[in-house]
Amino acid sequence: MRIALFATCIVDAMYPKVALATVRILERLGHEVVFPQGQGCCSQMHINSGYFEDAVPVIRNHVRAFTSTDYDVAVAPSGSCVASLGHQQPLVARQCGDAALADDAAMVAENTYELSELLVDVLGVTDSAAQLGSWFPHPVTYHPSCHGMRLLGLGDRQKDLVRSVEEIEFHELPDAEECCGFGGTFSFKNPDVSGAMADEKLRNIVDAGASLCTGGDASCLMHLGGAASKRKLDVQTVHFAEILASTRANPLIVDGPVELSIPQPGRRSAAPVGATR
Repeated sequence: MRIALFATCIVDAMYPKVALATVRILERLGHEVVFPQGQGCCSQMHINSGYFEDAVPVIRNHVRAFTSTDYDVAVAPSGSCVASLGHQQPLVARQCGDAALADDAAMVAENTYELSELLVDVLGVTDSAAQLGSWFPHPVTYHPSCHGMRLLGLGDRQKDLVRSVEEIEFHELPDAEECCGFGGTFSFKNPDVSGAMADEKLRNIVDAGASLCTGGDASCLMHLGGAASKRKLDVQTVHFAEILASTRANPLIVDGPVELSIPQPGRRSAAPVGATR
């Protein structure tokens, strides 16, 4: 199968290893991966902030990139971006008076899958260890991002793929369905609320007994990883594609632990923000 990779802007700019891991997984299954030139943002930031007219050229650019390339299906390692393609792009294009663009956007979205959707529903992957050779001997918990859970209806696809990795030590996350507080531009407009939500999620990760938290959206993982680093928590974040791509021959190397300091409700840490993976 010829698969087009929609890297998404945040992965392309800040987490390129997630895109590379996605390619490795698909090539390991014997598929050809192509990268449509000219792709960029999905327009989610514009739309969530109410800039519909400004979103239209961004939508048009995405449609142009993914209709000028020959492929069977497209994939993105991001539930929120895939949800935006199907839920937002056609609606906004039509509301702004471009019915043809709305139809084209809907067609592209129909053929674009979130990574776990593609692996499970299209490629029939249910056992990461047996079918992908995935190996990751570390304690891990899993955060299901809101868009993947509520708009795409991913269910346990991501979690089940992670749980089936060889030698992984999986820990269930308390109140996993609760938002991490990122919410795209929500975290910029409401930093105090967003930070409090991140604190609650981090407490649950610590309570789960895992120093690694995985998920399917780099944006949510960036939010949690940054909050953990600022608070000097022994919590790291890693995209589930990187875990699936990890093998005995070429393992994913994780950083060592840092000082543990659980944030208390209503108290703001004075620790400086540090870099996250």
